[in-house]
Amino acid sequence: MRPLLSLLIRDLALFSICLVAWPAEATSEPQRIYRCGNAYTNQPDPALNCKPLAGGSVTVIEGTRVQGSQAASPSVSNASTAVKVDAADQRQRDTQAQAVLQAELQKAQKQHAELLREWNNGEPERRADEFRQPQKYQDRLTQLRVALQRVEADVAGLQRELSRQPMASQTGGKP
Repeated sequence: MRPLLSLLIRDLALFSICLVAWPAEATSEPQRIYRCGNAYTNQPDPALNCKPLAGGSVTVIEGTRVQGSQAASPSVSNASTAVKVDAADQRQRDTQAQAVLQAELQKAQKQHAELLREWNNGEPERRADEFRQPQKYQDRLTQLRVALQRVEADVAGLQRELSRQPMASQTGGKP
């Protein structure tokens, strides 16, 4: 008899909780959801041209929260616990990097020389079709000018990068 009474009390308590919660849920008006660009919100912003969504419910999945002070501290500690590279290995890497940069610089300088030769002091030779169509000549002139500027910027950047290389790898000596 006692287990039956405890089950009855428990069921009655659950039923009364459901009765209390049900009217609040039934009377509450569903919130309108608006689409503002790629974002969904229940508070429309007139500046974003928000449009209400019709029908259906929207499932909200909350992302992980970033914890400001804890997120910044691991990056600092990771830098101090980074694996140290042997000096000989680092010199070898620096030498390889310098060789790659030198090869790229030579390639860019060769391309620059070819473009300068074709540029011919701003008066490149006209091709056969360019005599009849002057606009084609102007287009090629513009393309050459842009290509020259790009290659000159590449050469300057490679020279800057080479000047930043450690002196030990440039001279071959020890630091």
